[in-house]
Amino acid sequence: MTIPFTSDTLVKDIVNELPKTSDVFKKNRIDFCCGGNIPLSQAAAQNNLNMDNLIEELKEVYEKSEPADTDLEVWTNSESNTIIDHVIAAYHRVTEEELTQLSPYVTKVSRVHGDNHPELLKVNELFYEFKKEMIEHMAKEEEIVFPLIRQLADNTVPNREEAIAMIVELEKEHDHAGEILRQIRAVTADFELPLDACGTYRLVYKRLEDMEGLTFMHVHLENNILFPRYIED
Repeated sequence: MTIPFTSDTLVKDIVNELPKTSDVFKKNRIDFCCGGNIPLSQAAAQNNLNMDNLIEELKEVYEKSEPADTDLEVWTNSESNTIIDHVIAAYHRVTEEELTQLSPYVTKVSRVHGDNHPELLKVNELFYEFKKEMIEHMAKEEEIVFPLIRQLADNTVPNREEAIAMIVELEKEHDHAGEILRQIRAVTADFELPLDACGTYRLVYKRLEDMEGLTFMHVHLENNILFPRYIED
Protein backbone atom coordinates (compact mmCIF):
# COMPACT_ATOMS: atom_id res chain seq x y z
CA MET A 1 0.00 0.00 0.00
CA THR A 2 1.39 3.37 -1.04
CA ILE A 3 1.00 6.07 1.57
CA PRO A 4 -0.38 9.42 0.32
CA PHE A 5 2.32 11.59 1.90
CA THR A 6 6.09 12.11 1.97
CA SER A 7 8.60 13.97 4.11
CA ASP A 8 7.70 17.10 2.13
CA THR A 9 3.96 16.91 2.94
CA LEU A 10 2.69 19.54 5.37
CA VAL A 11 1.80 18.20 8.80
CA LYS A 12 -1.67 19.79 8.67
CA ASP A 13 -2.37 18.15 5.30
CA ILE A 14 -1.55 14.71 6.68
CA VAL A 15 -4.05 15.25 9.51
CA ASN A 16 -6.61 16.56 7.03
CA GLU A 17 -6.24 13.37 4.97
CA LEU A 18 -6.36 11.04 7.97
CA PRO A 19 -7.37 12.53 11.34
CA LYS A 20 -6.12 9.53 13.33
CA THR A 21 -2.54 10.53 12.50
CA SER A 22 -3.04 13.29 15.06
CA ASP A 23 -2.38 10.65 17.73
CA VAL A 24 1.08 10.04 16.26
CA PHE A 25 1.85 13.75 16.17
CA LYS A 26 0.56 14.27 19.68
CA LYS A 27 2.67 11.39 21.01
CA ASN A 28 5.76 12.85 19.35
CA ARG A 29 4.97 16.37 20.55
CA ILE A 30 4.46 17.73 17.05
CA ASP A 31 2.04 20.64 16.92
CA PHE A 32 -0.35 19.80 14.08
CA CYS A 33 -2.76 22.71 14.65
CA CYS A 34 -1.11 26.10 15.22
CA GLY A 35 2.26 24.88 13.92
CA GLY A 36 1.02 22.46 11.29
CA ASN A 37 1.95 24.52 8.25
CA ILE A 38 5.44 23.00 7.94
CA PRO A 39 6.77 19.90 6.11
CA LEU A 40 6.92 16.63 8.00
CA SER A 41 10.72 16.65 7.68
CA GLN A 42 10.96 20.03 9.40
CA ALA A 43 8.64 18.94 12.21
CA ALA A 44 10.79 15.84 12.76
CA ALA A 45 13.98 17.88 12.83
CA GLN A 46 12.55 20.41 15.29
CA ASN A 47 11.69 17.59 17.70
CA ASN A 48 14.88 15.55 17.14
CA LEU A 49 12.87 12.64 15.72
CA ASN A 50 14.05 9.92 13.38
CA MET A 51 12.32 10.59 10.07
CA ASP A 52 12.10 6.94 9.03
CA ASN A 53 10.55 5.94 12.35
CA LEU A 54 8.01 8.75 12.13
CA ILE A 55 7.03 7.74 8.60
CA GLU A 56 6.60 4.14 9.78
CA GLU A 57 4.29 5.22 12.61
CA LEU A 58 2.17 7.25 10.19
CA LYS A 59 2.18 4.41 7.66
CA GLU A 60 0.89 2.00 10.30
CA VAL A 61 -2.05 4.29 11.06
CA TYR A 62 -2.78 4.66 7.36
CA GLU A 63 -2.66 0.93 6.67
CA LYS A 64 -5.01 0.17 9.57
CA SER A 65 -7.49 2.86 8.59
CA GLU A 66 -10.95 1.99 7.35
CA PRO A 67 -12.48 3.76 4.34
CA ALA A 68 -14.69 5.77 6.70
CA ASP A 69 -11.59 7.28 8.31
CA THR A 70 -10.82 9.21 5.13
CA ASP A 71 -14.41 10.41 4.65
CA LEU A 72 -13.88 13.84 6.18
CA GLU A 73 -17.47 15.03 5.91
CA VAL A 74 -17.10 17.56 8.71
CA TRP A 75 -13.63 18.57 7.56
CA THR A 76 -12.41 19.49 4.11
CA ASN A 77 -15.49 18.46 2.13
CA SER A 78 -18.16 20.20 4.20
CA GLU A 79 -19.78 23.60 4.10
CA SER A 80 -18.59 26.23 6.56
CA ASN A 81 -21.91 26.16 8.42
CA THR A 82 -21.52 22.40 8.95
CA ILE A 83 -18.04 22.85 10.39
CA ILE A 84 -19.20 25.67 12.68
CA ASP A 85 -22.10 23.61 13.99
CA HIS A 86 -19.77 20.66 14.54
CA VAL A 87 -17.19 22.77 16.39
CA ILE A 88 -19.83 24.19 18.71
CA ALA A 89 -21.41 20.83 19.51
CA ALA A 90 -18.33 18.60 19.61
CA TYR A 91 -15.74 21.02 21.00
CA HIS A 92 -17.23 24.11 22.65
CA ARG A 93 -19.87 22.32 24.71
CA VAL A 94 -17.55 19.46 25.59
CA THR A 95 -14.70 21.81 26.53
CA GLU A 96 -16.96 23.95 28.72
CA GLU A 97 -18.22 20.91 30.56
CA GLU A 98 -14.77 19.44 31.06
CA LEU A 99 -13.28 22.72 32.28
CA THR A 100 -16.07 23.00 34.85
CA GLN A 101 -15.75 19.39 36.02
CA LEU A 102 -11.96 19.34 36.12
CA SER A 103 -11.52 22.62 38.04
CA PRO A 104 -12.13 21.27 41.59
CA TYR A 105 -9.77 18.34 41.01
CA VAL A 106 -6.95 20.60 39.83
CA THR A 107 -7.47 22.84 42.85
CA LYS A 108 -7.58 19.89 45.26
CA VAL A 109 -4.43 18.22 43.95
CA SER A 110 -2.44 21.45 44.04
CA ARG A 111 -3.60 22.16 47.58
CA VAL A 112 -2.96 18.65 48.92
CA HIS A 113 0.27 17.81 47.08
CA GLY A 114 1.69 21.23 46.24
CA ASP A 115 4.17 21.27 49.11
CA ASN A 116 5.88 18.09 47.95
CA HIS A 117 5.31 18.72 44.25
CA PRO A 118 5.56 22.48 43.64
CA GLU A 119 5.04 21.96 39.91
CA LEU A 120 1.36 21.39 40.78
CA LEU A 121 1.07 24.99 41.92
CA LYS A 122 2.20 26.08 38.46
CA VAL A 123 -0.19 23.60 36.86
CA ASN A 124 -3.03 25.10 38.88
CA GLU A 125 -2.07 28.61 37.76
CA LEU A 126 -1.77 27.62 34.11
CA PHE A 127 -5.00 25.63 34.12
CA TYR A 128 -7.06 28.55 35.37
CA GLU A 129 -5.39 30.87 32.88
CA PHE A 130 -6.28 28.39 30.13
CA LYS A 131 -9.84 28.05 31.42
CA LYS A 132 -10.39 31.80 31.40
CA GLU A 133 -8.87 32.15 27.92
CA MET A 134 -10.93 29.34 26.41
CA ILE A 135 -14.27 30.40 27.90
CA GLU A 136 -13.80 33.96 26.63
CA HIS A 137 -12.50 32.71 23.28
CA MET A 138 -15.37 30.32 22.65
CA ALA A 139 -17.92 32.97 23.60
CA LYS A 140 -16.32 35.38 21.11
CA GLU A 141 -16.44 32.74 18.41
CA GLU A 142 -20.10 31.95 18.94
CA GLU A 143 -21.36 35.48 19.53
CA ILE A 144 -19.26 37.44 17.04
CA VAL A 145 -16.94 35.60 14.67
CA PHE A 146 -18.94 32.54 13.68
CA PRO A 147 -21.92 34.70 12.65
CA LEU A 148 -19.50 36.76 10.54
CA ILE A 149 -18.13 33.61 8.91
CA ARG A 150 -21.67 32.49 8.11
CA GLN A 151 -22.17 35.86 6.42
CA LEU A 152 -18.87 35.51 4.57
CA ALA A 153 -20.02 32.11 3.35
CA ASP A 154 -23.22 33.50 1.80
CA ASN A 155 -21.72 36.86 0.77
CA THR A 156 -23.88 38.96 3.09
CA VAL A 157 -21.16 40.26 5.42
CA PRO A 158 -21.32 44.08 5.80
CA ASN A 159 -17.56 44.60 6.13
CA ARG A 160 -15.37 41.83 4.72
CA GLU A 161 -12.05 43.32 5.87
CA GLU A 162 -13.27 43.70 9.44
CA ALA A 163 -14.56 40.12 9.47
CA ILE A 164 -11.24 38.76 8.20
CA ALA A 165 -9.38 40.79 10.83
CA MET A 166 -11.51 39.14 13.52
CA ILE A 167 -10.60 35.70 12.16
CA VAL A 168 -6.90 36.58 12.25
CA GLU A 169 -7.33 37.69 15.87
CA LEU A 170 -8.83 34.31 16.73
CA GLU A 171 -5.77 32.59 15.28
CA LYS A 172 -3.54 34.62 17.61
CA GLU A 173 -5.71 33.56 20.55
CA HIS A 174 -5.27 29.95 19.44
CA ASP A 175 -1.51 30.45 19.55
CA HIS A 176 -1.72 31.72 23.12
CA ALA A 177 -3.92 28.83 24.26
CA GLY A 178 -1.50 26.42 22.61
CA GLU A 179 1.40 28.01 24.45
CA ILE A 180 -0.36 27.54 27.80
CA LEU A 181 -0.87 23.85 26.98
CA ARG A 182 2.79 23.52 26.03
CA GLN A 183 3.76 25.02 29.38
CA ILE A 184 1.50 22.58 31.23
CA ARG A 185 3.08 19.66 29.37
CA ALA A 186 6.57 20.99 30.10
CA VAL A 187 6.02 21.60 33.80
CA THR A 188 4.51 18.12 34.24
CA ALA A 189 7.36 16.48 32.28
CA ASP A 190 4.91 15.13 29.70
CA PHE A 191 2.37 14.28 32.41
CA GLU A 192 4.77 11.92 34.15
CA LEU A 193 3.31 10.78 37.47
CA PRO A 194 5.41 10.62 40.65
CA LEU A 195 5.52 7.40 42.65
CA ASP A 196 3.28 8.85 45.36
CA ALA A 197 0.56 10.00 42.96
CA CYS A 198 -2.90 9.32 44.36
CA GLY A 199 -5.99 8.52 42.32
CA THR A 200 -7.02 12.15 41.99
CA TYR A 201 -3.49 13.12 40.96
CA ARG A 202 -3.61 10.50 38.18
CA LEU A 203 -7.06 11.62 37.14
CA VAL A 204 -5.96 15.25 36.79
CA TYR A 205 -2.95 14.41 34.62
CA LYS A 206 -4.97 12.09 32.37
CA ARG A 207 -7.76 14.62 31.89
CA LEU A 208 -5.33 17.48 31.30
CA GLU A 209 -3.71 15.43 28.56
CA ASP A 210 -7.13 14.63 27.10
CA MET A 211 -7.98 18.33 27.23
CA GLU A 212 -4.82 19.05 25.25
CA GLY A 213 -5.89 16.61 22.54
CA LEU A 214 -9.42 17.99 22.44
CA THR A 215 -8.11 21.54 22.07
CA PHE A 216 -5.65 20.59 19.32
CA MET A 217 -8.43 19.03 17.25
CA HIS A 218 -10.67 22.05 17.88
CA VAL A 219 -7.97 24.44 16.72
CA HIS A 220 -7.02 22.24 13.78
CA LEU A 221 -10.55 22.34 12.37
CA GLU A 222 -10.57 26.12 12.55
CA ASN A 223 -6.98 27.08 11.68
CA ASN A 224 -6.41 24.55 8.93
CA ILE A 225 -9.87 23.88 7.49
CA LEU A 226 -12.32 26.71 8.17
CA PHE A 227 -10.34 29.94 8.42
CA PRO A 228 -8.15 29.53 5.30
CA ARG A 229 -11.29 29.61 3.16
CA TYR A 230 -11.57 33.30 3.96
CA ILE A 231 -8.15 34.66 4.91
CA GLU A 232 -6.24 33.11 2.00
CA ASP A 233 -8.50 34.33 -0.79
